[in-house]
Amino acid sequence: MSDPGVINPAVLPALAALAGSATGGLTSLASTWLTLRRQGRATRLSRERSRRQKLYKQFIDEASKLYADALVHDQAEPSALVSVYALTSQMRVLSSPAVIEKAEAVIRMIVATYSAPNKTFPEVRKLIDSHAIDPLRSFSEACRADLQTL
Repeated sequence: MSDPGVINPAVLPALAALAGSATGGLTSLASTWLTLRRQGRATRLSRERSRRQKLYKQFIDEASKLYADALVHDQAEPSALVSVYALTSQMRVLSSPAVIEKAEAVIRMIVATYSAPNKTFPEVRKLIDSHAIDPLRSFSEACRADLQTL
């Protein structure tokens, strides 16, 4: 009769094989789970970056048109101003406070430009040549920084 506290030497290799198989299976499962998790996160970040880029592009397009109009006109088209305010509100949901601050500064500049005397084409050209006219530069830089944090 064998001692109940002693493991049969013939069973030892079988237990080692089972333990090795279990360890290998768990390692494979954990590796797959981590890989899928990383891929999911990368996909979400890519979608988020694309969404923000599209929103920033729309804001830049609308604000540029409004600013150009403000240089040569006294009054704004209210629906056009509403469009940039709507884009800013969308950014409040997605973007950093720095981007929102810069977007609001662009809108304030556009409104102030409508209130200022109209510019002639030679005056606009002089502003461009002197680099005094770049209303979206700080906004664009804030957007770049925001996208890099993703």
